[in-house]
Amino acid sequence: MKQHLIVLDLDGTLLTDTQTISPYTKQILAKAREAGHQVMIATGRPFRASQLYYSELNLTTPIVNFNGAFTHHPLNRSWGEMHSPIAMSVVHDVVDSVHKFHYQNLIAEVIDDVYLHNENDTLLNIFNTGNPRVTTGNLKFNLTEDPTSLLIQADEHNVPLIRKHLQDVHAELIEHRKWGAPFPIIEIVRKGLNKAVGISKVAHDLEIPRDRIIAFGDEDNDLEMIDYAGIGVAMSNGIDELKSIANEITLSNNEDGIGKFLADRLHLT
Repeated sequence: MKQHLIVLDLDGTLLTDTQTISPYTKQILAKAREAGHQVMIATGRPFRASQLYYSELNLTTPIVNFNGAFTHHPLNRSWGEMHSPIAMSVVHDVVDSVHKFHYQNLIAEVIDDVYLHNENDTLLNIFNTGNPRVTTGNLKFNLTEDPTSLLIQADEHNVPLIRKHLQDVHAELIEHRKWGAPFPIIEIVRKGLNKAVGISKVAHDLEIPRDRIIAFGDEDNDLEMIDYAGIGVAMSNGIDELKSIANEITLSNNEDGIGKFLADRLHLT
């Protein structure tokens, strides 16, 4: 069988609800690599929060982080990196404009540096993965470098209002997505960025055409990736919008959806 590129989202896709990779899916992914296929991760997480799973799968490929805002090769510096942060002026405009909406916090990340607008122990526990440098205080004064991403934590009922505002006022400069867990968060990255941007670079370097890319996802930050892949696969626990554009739907993240799909499609036993 010709070489395929297998692309894995993490949360809600590769990872079970207990944030682990099931033994069966891990075994199938290892067999896929033994058969000559390439396996990579494409996630909204920073690398420091995905490195554990990259290492657990013994991957040797580049990784897409921050939903395409940062792509690099952890094992090969000469591969280079793609880092496309948001301009500081845009961040200031967004921060100013969302103040009229009720939100709980703003978080900016510059690769592995974290900036919290308001002190919050729960958020600190989440963003402390990988021991980043954390700065707390007004983003307009403390953030001194163009951030890789900007996050808005808000109550569930305010998320649609804030996203509509971002679309109406800042659509030409930013992309925004919603996280569903562990609580509602809107993630903002530079305009034109998504997971498919990073994946296309990796696929080109590996000389694997789109029709031999198999991508798995579950949320709206996977839409472009699933559409780009020759075989876009939505998890059964995924959102309806993703399922509607996917080529296939597999079992949920808690039912070895990835492992069972690959075992059947790539004849891995």
